[in-house]
Amino acid sequence: MPYTLQSAQSIFPNTQVANAVPDTIEQYNQLSAEDQLALLWFAYKEMGVTITPAAPGAARMVLAEGLLAQIKQMPPAAQTQVMCDLTNRADTPFCRSYASFSMNIKLGFWYQLGEWMAQGIVAPIPEGYKPSSNASAVLQSIRNLDPGQQITVLRNTVVNMGYDPDAPGSYKKVEEPVAPPTAPAARTQVTIEGISNSTVLGYINNMNANDFEAAVALFAEKGALQPPFEKPIVGHEAILAYMREQCQGLKMMPERGVAESVEDGYTSVKVTGKVQTPWFGASVGMNIAWRFLLDPQNKIFFVGIDLLASPKELLNLISR
Repeated sequence: MPYTLQSAQSIFPNTQVANAVPDTIEQYNQLSAEDQLALLWFAYKEMGVTITPAAPGAARMVLAEGLLAQIKQMPPAAQTQVMCDLTNRADTPFCRSYASFSMNIKLGFWYQLGEWMAQGIVAPIPEGYKPSSNASAVLQSIRNLDPGQQITVLRNTVVNMGYDPDAPGSYKKVEEPVAPPTAPAARTQVTIEGISNSTVLGYINNMNANDFEAAVALFAEKGALQPPFEKPIVGHEAILAYMREQCQGLKMMPERGVAESVEDGYTSVKVTGKVQTPWFGASVGMNIAWRFLLDPQNKIFFVGIDLLASPKELLNLISR
């Protein structure tokens, strides 16, 4: 019988995903605002050496300059209160503005606050602060993750801050400039051991070139993309909006894969490799699996993107 979105999600069920990531995020969300801010500060200090300061780009951060300028001019107590409001998702004009930012702008916002804390411009964690036992446990959980999983935790924590009155996703987003696609002559073509399918190769190549319209054209009309630990995004328009907001500057480095014919003319393909983000560059790669289900017309009916539990999972290409 024909595949449904639900049945498509179950392809390659033996893929071991990094469930420690959503578990750690859930533990983080249970902490007090003071503990959450302290963990962000510790994460900045421990992981800051891997962050690429120029990664956000001047064009992006212009959109956050107004809020950052407000914080910079506040007295220390007010600065701390604003940061607590953000972690508590308080209903304030500041928190509503922050919630409208894209993921990259939010990362840049907290990166700048971390820089200013280090310089003494923004109030740091109070001297003598003692983390709660729960906060210490979460910090240790973060330390136990591999670097790619750590940056996923960091990213998700700042993305969920602020106040969205119509959560999820119905408020008007600030439009972040979209980089033009790489010129065809300057593009590089990936090779994937075990995979020659033109749609799979085209998807990776187009994503690496920031050519999101070409990538979306490879999907079936009601095809779906499921990011790590999120619900599937269905349809060309929604997928394109997600890619423009979340996928700019990603570098996908597939290594190997396996393909097999399944029911009703569909083909399932699993590819494993690494992804680098513009924030962390070549210093940190996330171990990723792409699970494709291609329809009889060789269009993408579903692709699930999984953050893998460990580097050894890069070799796990067993379908069942």
